[in-house]
Amino acid sequence: MSAHGPASDPPTSTVLSGDGAAAIHPPARESVSGPSPEGAATPPARRVWFQTFGCQMNVYDTGKMRAQLAADGYVETTDPDEADLVLFNTCSIREKAVDKMDGALGPFRKDKRRGRDVVLGIAGCVAQQEGQALLDKYPEVDMVFGPDGVPHVRRLVARAAQGHRVLDTDLLDLDTYPFVSDLDPADQGVGAFVTIQKGCDNRCTFCIVPTTRGDEASRPSDQILDEVRGLTARGVREITLIGQNVNSYGLKVAGERTFAQLLYAVADIQGVERIRYTTSHPRDMGDDVIQAYRDLPQLTSHLHLPVQSGSNHVLRRMKRFYTRERYLAVVEALRDARPDLALTTDIIVGFPGETDEDFAETMSLMEAAGFVASFSFKYSPRPGTPALKLIDRGDEVPAAVASARLTAWQTAQRTRSAAWARSYEGSVVDILVEGPSRHDDGVICGRTSSHLMVNVPGSLDLVGRTIPVRVTRGFTHSARGERVVG
Repeated sequence: MSAHGPASDPPTSTVLSGDGAAAIHPPARESVSGPSPEGAATPPARRVWFQTFGCQMNVYDTGKMRAQLAADGYVETTDPDEADLVLFNTCSIREKAVDKMDGALGPFRKDKRRGRDVVLGIAGCVAQQEGQALLDKYPEVDMVFGPDGVPHVRRLVARAAQGHRVLDTDLLDLDTYPFVSDLDPADQGVGAFVTIQKGCDNRCTFCIVPTTRGDEASRPSDQILDEVRGLTARGVREITLIGQNVNSYGLKVAGERTFAQLLYAVADIQGVERIRYTTSHPRDMGDDVIQAYRDLPQLTSHLHLPVQSGSNHVLRRMKRFYTRERYLAVVEALRDARPDLALTTDIIVGFPGETDEDFAETMSLMEAAGFVASFSFKYSPRPGTPALKLIDRGDEVPAAVASARLTAWQTAQRTRSAAWARSYEGSVVDILVEGPSRHDDGVICGRTSSHLMVNVPGSLDLVGRTIPVRVTRGFTHSARGERVVG
């Protein structure tokens, strides 16, 4: 998720696996991860199914809930109809994500009205934003909790399973925030996310993240490094460090590593072949991180650097604290350090007050910055954000105009993305093999350091290995290739 704009990935669904008393808050504030008390009888296996909307942070939070609930006997199911516990981990960065959650919840509410015995919960940013209103709106829902409920999800689920309706939207104390250390049992692949911070101290006028995830708190670096070691012991080779604004990591904690120092420390861990991170703020991209692109071969040649707009007028209204010129200067310095850097970004069109001239400046930035891909969205008004005042003043961009601008941006970006993929044709690149192709039998897929997905004929015994391939054809979002042997 970009903490400074729309989610840096479109909403994703990750499948894991009666009216009661008035909503209550659980009494404890400490982490409840860990084994059950000694001597406790092992309960029979129960089944849990998650649906996750939104960003990488939500995917990561789902993994942490999965890990903790496993200690209470919950096992994965791919069939929601057999689940004893259904949890929706929600995103509120855009109205569309909220609508998706509402639609997905419907069949389960109907099942409960027909007498199905299932605990139904809403977690994540919509839960934090709406709180009691969700319990009032959906009498079939048993529990509602925000992102700060993740560290004690076991307690919340236990209360709901006892027949209580549970509400927990309290933000935990930043000084003692209990980041969950349990490893997600599903992290058995080639790559894994590792959170390094939560929350955000920026106050971009369009963004609801500070409301739903609270102020910024950095996770202790020793805990981060321990998690990375645990993942590499499982065979993970690519680590993606995630947070709302990763390049401000550690700055509020005396004696803590900076983000650049954390990158060097992760690179020193045996088994780490590639390091990625998301999301970073252009204002905070320092010389020390740029230097890391010169020094660390593990740091990949791909960077997601959200810009949101190419117009200084709009950037001021968004309260982004940098100019178009500053952004391009950062890009130039990064490419001086890593000439093959592939740059992706986030774009919002139709922000209140955006003129045709402002949008033209955004369009011209695509070429100036050389974006190989982007996540682009129409501005979505979010409750409680300062940008709503601009709408109240009559600065709203008509929906048809915003839609036309989005179409223009996405059309131009697809052309540029395809040209970038085709530029690899005939060249030999290394890909880290991730698994089988989703579409073709006998074909495996992997990414280059620059994040280009390449599909290659091959067998699954190559998963987890880095192999050289020759790119034979580039498409808009991927490429085809052939293995180079010998």
